[in-house]
Amino acid sequence: MTFGVLAAVAASSSGGNDVEPGVLGFLVVAAMGVALVFLLRSMNKQFRKITPNPEPPGSPAADEADEADEKAPQEAPK
Repeated sequence: MTFGVLAAVAASSSGGNDVEPGVLGFLVVAAMGVALVFLLRSMNKQFRKITPNPEPPGSPAADEADEADEKAPQEAPK
């Protein structure tokens, strides 16, 4: 279908050097804009799932938390 649209536009264009963006150019840019909006929404949703580590890795509080995690009994995954 896309090839058919492009072929029709190419066939209907004049032989001169007058190049104008036209409706097809607008539709392509608009579709890219809509796709960008959906991609940004999806990226923000994925970033919200990430929880930051409250302590830097080398701090004493983080070391104590790591030791507590190692001593805790491990549950079998479901």
